[in-house]
Amino acid sequence: MESRGGGAEASGGPRVLVVGGGIAGLGAAQRLCRHPASPHLRVLEATARAGGRIRSERSFGGVVEVGAHWIHGPSQGNPVFQLAARYGLLGERELSEENQLLETGGHVGLPSVCYSSSGACVSLQLVAEMASLFYGLIDQTREFLHSTKTPVPSVGDFLKREIGQLAAGWTEDEDTRKLKLAILNTFLNVECCVSGTHSMDLVALAPFGEYTVLPGLDCTFAGGYQGLTDHLVASLPKDVMVFNKPVKTVHWAGAFQEAASPGETFPVLVECEDGDRLPAHHVIITVPLGFLKERLDTFFVPPLPPDKAEAVKKMGFGTNNKIFLEFEEPFWEPACQHIQLVWEDSSPLQDAAPVLPDTWYRKLIGFLVLPPCGSVHVLCGFIAGLESEFMETLSDEEVLTSLTHVLRKATAAGPVCGGGHAPHVLLHHARSPALRLAGGRPPRWAVGATGAAAMAQALGGFPVRGVTAAAPSVLTGAYRGWPEPRGPGPEARPGGATARIKLLKCPCVRCGLCSQAPTLPWRGEGGVGRHLGLPRGWQVPSRCASAGTRGFGMRKPVDTS
Repeated sequence: MESRGGGAEASGGPRVLVVGGGIAGLGAAQRLCRHPASPHLRVLEATARAGGRIRSERSFGGVVEVGAHWIHGPSQGNPVFQLAARYGLLGERELSEENQLLETGGHVGLPSVCYSSSGACVSLQLVAEMASLFYGLIDQTREFLHSTKTPVPSVGDFLKREIGQLAAGWTEDEDTRKLKLAILNTFLNVECCVSGTHSMDLVALAPFGEYTVLPGLDCTFAGGYQGLTDHLVASLPKDVMVFNKPVKTVHWAGAFQEAASPGETFPVLVECEDGDRLPAHHVIITVPLGFLKERLDTFFVPPLPPDKAEAVKKMGFGTNNKIFLEFEEPFWEPACQHIQLVWEDSSPLQDAAPVLPDTWYRKLIGFLVLPPCGSVHVLCGFIAGLESEFMETLSDEEVLTSLTHVLRKATAAGPVCGGGHAPHVLLHHARSPALRLAGGRPPRWAVGATGAAAMAQALGGFPVRGVTAAAPSVLTGAYRGWPEPRGPGPEARPGGATARIKLLKCPCVRCGLCSQAPTLPWRGEGGVGRHLGLPRGWQVPSRCASAGTRGFGMRKPVDTS
């Protein structure tokens, strides 16, 4: 948000405020501080820490990435890779030329093992065949980039049409054809996670190919992704970062004054939640997209021009969740890195089913095997969409029970797998609703949107979010809210298995600890509870509910009898 009015600039350079201390805000601040005409700069961060959705925690004997996980496309064209290399945060393999030149097409790698929902091991050759088919279709969507007219509105419609035509020509037996469709449906769910959406039917076809794919095999930070933002903060002058400073309103296109600078006018005034009013010559907005959508009508005074507001509204935004499960003994092989789950009666040709209490976990795409730390063995699961939001309404015990059942059934003894794994499944920690990751690749364009080029023109000099189009996908989007933390407590399991729940503190960027907020009852027609099909009596922290978003921060009614 740039200066529009007159007025002298301070002797030390223009006064600039950056709203938001995530990687976008930190990157902007670092660039400004290095400029020869360094401005008078402050970064206003709503929480007590910098980094936004980059957050690493010490747990399970090692580092757990609560937010951003990978550098996608770690090569010289990726600014995040360049920063990580400059700060010495990557290993020799990640920095190797071979790793940087590897072409992945931006697609998720193949699993180490694939289990069906009935407990059979699925042929990896068949999985690879279906992966090639599916990602070939995803690549074909790039042909419609900037097309004035597409054959169908959405990516989901395109995939259904093409898969349906291909499936009609399959000559295998009925069971094999159903299994192939089920595998394809798993890859469709993976794409929902990558794109940060409930359904690919919600993602516009024409602009889908705008996502920039860089070479390089996805890599992680051995010491934690947060090392990157820690280095960015350390590179700034000490007085630049201002924590616990949530912004309420940005007043722009005006002429504001302050007593400390008589005779000088400022075109922008930032009003904070604590009552402070900070005038500035320039303001850079790096707030999360979800926050921007929720506060669009009140965050800017005067309101944004219609074209800019429409651009913000048409950018799609979804939800992903991570689930961490710790095991006393691993049931997977030592070389296993990725466990995929296939639901045998699913198909990408079917319309998305409503989210039901006993089937939400069917959106789970599988688990990554985190590097072992001593005797600690952890799986990290991913789930997206409304099922992900519904999971947030469940207690950790309920999530743990469901996933224990899924894993025991899927990895049970069978004619293909041989020995059974179920007796060895002993879950110790479940981190589910408290660990929330929203968004996928850079904010998708909803059906009816015209794409980044037109939106960028509409947004003009108004920065919304992100580093560059080539930045890791997990760095875009934003939190929509975090549910309340629940205290630890043992719970007996059949067969002697014990679950010990260990959760994180709620870092809600808008309202503090949701558990400390007064609650509002289930909301009526069109409300949060009704949208997700929840029973009456479920509650939403009122300060979260006021934002009007669905699904976050919800909790069961308290028994007061």
